Amino acid sequence: MNKKIKAIVFSLCLLITVSAVCSAKEGVAVSKDGTRISFSIYGKGEPVLIFVHGWCCDRSFWKKQIPYFKKKYHVIAVDLAGHGRSGHERTVYSMKDFGEDIAAVVRRIGADKVILIGHSMGGPVIVEASQIIPDNVIGLVGIDTLRNFETVYTQEQIDAYTNPLKEDFKKNAGAFIRTMFVKGTNPKFADKIVKKMTRESPEIALSAMEEMLKLSYVNNPLNIKVPVRCLNSDLWPTNSEVNRKYAPDFDVRIMSGTGHFLMLEKPAEFNKQLDDIIQEILKNS
Repeated sequence: MNKKIKAIVFSLCLLITVSAVCSAKEGVAVSKDGTRISFSIYGKGEPVLIFVHGWCCDRSFWKKQIPYFKKKYHVIAVDLAGHGRSGHERTVYSMKDFGEDIAAVVRRIGADKVILIGHSMGGPVIVEASQIIPDNVIGLVGIDTLRNFETVYTQEQIDAYTNPLKEDFKKNAGAFIRTMFVKGTNPKFADKIVKKMTRESPEIALSAMEEMLKLSYVNNPLNIKVPVRCLNSDLWPTNSEVNRKYAPDFDVRIMSGTGHFLMLEKPAEFNKQLDDIIQEILKNS
């Protein structure tokens, strides 16, 4: 074998090795109702960071976090039921059932210490999961979510959100999603997010929206004993005083000048802030 061929073979072997290290392992868990839950695994050890997406999203919305956090932590990115590569068999998509999805993943990987990170609808999902597997969860991190644990919607308000989606999901969901961006957001970025989210099943999206808006912590008090941290945009206010009535160890950081998808809009700043929060939780756990 001459030197040129040896060099090519070595390069190919190196490429295969690097790809194997950088690529995710795929896992499947079975939720309480039998739904298959798909997830990606990076790294190993504990604690485990479990990233949970929001409404009409999937695990790909964490694509700018995985390369950063997998270098330091054991990372899991989940597709909730009805999203991505997970099962779509349910007729009702409740926050509690989504919480069971996360619990199933935690049990499947055998993790004793997890930090749950949830964006948007993923906020109430990780709260529900923490009530199902309290002994495994050492911290919750909400991303642009959990702004007021005492928020309660009337049926009239729920209808105001959902009726337009029933009439024309793609059009009205797109208009709704566009309210989540700030002035100056790259139009191509906004269009890409809207296009991806409005491809989701209208039936699943409506069910998840209705179930999320029906959720009431006032009527069903929480028992959260672990630290709860939020990394929120300044689009809407966060009421820390109220939240501490339900989660005594609650605090929030604000990222200014960004919309609802802050992890994609300002990933470098976001990753640094989230890493600081994780280190704070680990220090106190």
